[in-house]
Amino acid sequence: MAEKIKVMIVDDSALVRQVVAQALAADPGIAVIGTAADPLFALQKMKTLWPDVLIIDIEMPRMDGISFLKKIMAERPIPVVVCSSLAENGAQASFAALSAGAVAIITKPKLGLKSFLEDSSNDIVQAVRSAARANLRALGGGAGAAINRPKLSADVMLSPGGNRALERTTDQVVAIGTSTGGTQALEAVLTRLPATTLGIVIVQHMPEKFTAMFAERLHGLCQIEVREARHGDRVIPGRALIAPGGRHMMLKRNGAQYVVDIADGPLVNRHKPSVDVLFRSVAKFAGANALGIIMTGMGDDGARGLQEMHAAGARTIAQDEASCVVFGMPKEAIKLGAADQVMALEQIPGAIVGYGQGI
Repeated sequence: MAEKIKVMIVDDSALVRQVVAQALAADPGIAVIGTAADPLFALQKMKTLWPDVLIIDIEMPRMDGISFLKKIMAERPIPVVVCSSLAENGAQASFAALSAGAVAIITKPKLGLKSFLEDSSNDIVQAVRSAARANLRALGGGAGAAINRPKLSADVMLSPGGNRALERTTDQVVAIGTSTGGTQALEAVLTRLPATTLGIVIVQHMPEKFTAMFAERLHGLCQIEVREARHGDRVIPGRALIAPGGRHMMLKRNGAQYVVDIADGPLVNRHKPSVDVLFRSVAKFAGANALGIIMTGMGDDGARGLQEMHAAGARTIAQDEASCVVFGMPKEAIKLGAADQVMALEQIPGAIVGYGQGI
C-alpha cells in the first residue's frame, strides 16, 4: 500500500483545526499527524515527526504565518497550503505567502467558517494531495492553486477557429500559461527580457487581488512594462499583460492591432482565468503569428489550447520536467504532441527573444 500523506495543521482557531482535521481524516490516503495553535508549538512537534504537507494560517500568535513559512522553506522545504481569510487588508500578506513558497491557497470567509470548511472538504483534500506532489527542488517562490471544480472546456467562452489560413506577418505575440510554481517561473523569464520584446499575454492561475500586486512587483523588476490587463488594452512590444484573477482574458484583433478582451464567465478546466481560453483565442486571432509557452502547473489547463495554437501554425514550447515545480500542464501538452520544443526554464527567455528576431 502507498504510504499516507502526513499532514500537520497550524491555526490558532480550534474550530479550523478540528474541521480541517476531520475533512482530511475521511481520506484513506491522508493522515493528520498533529495540530498546533501557533508555529512555535508546531516546530516543537515537528522535531519528532516531520509532516509531508503543512496547512497554515497567516495571522497567528507568537509567530505569523509568513515568518513561519520562510523559516520552513529556508531550513527544510516542505509543501505548504495556506488556509487564510482574504480580507481587503489581508491580501498582501496572503500574496507574500505565495511568493515565499506556498504551493496552494484556500480562501476562508470571516463568517460562516464552519459550514464553509465542511462544504469545502473535497477542495481541502485535493489541495493537500496536489501539494504533496510538488517538486520542491524547483520550488523557490510562490504558486497559485488549482482546486477541484466542475470541469468545462474553452467552448463556453470562445468557439474554436484556429487554422493555418492566417498568414505570417511581422505583427506577432507571445502567449504564456502557467500555474503552480509560475510566480517564480514568470519572474525568471520576464526579468531577462529586453525592453524591445514582443507583446506578451499571460495567464497565471492566481486568486483575485493577487494578480495586480504580482504584476506591480514584476514591473519593478523588469525592463518591460508588466501590468494586470484591462479590457481593451493593446498588446504592444515591451509590454506584458497578466490576466486579472477571477476573469478570463482573450486576444482579439482590432483592425491592425492586437487587444485583450477581459470577460467574466464560468470556470474553464476549473480555472478563471484559464490558459485554454487564452491559447484558443491566440490560435484563432493570431495563428502562425504567435509563440505559445506552457510552463509549470498542476492539471491540464492549456494543453489543448497549445495544441490548437500548434495546429494554427504557431510555434510552441513546453517547460521541461526538471525545471518545473509541477510537471502536470507541460506534460499533458507534450502527450498531445502540442509542443514543438521542450526546454528548461532558463532557456525560455532566449527562445522568446529569438522568436522576435525571426530565429
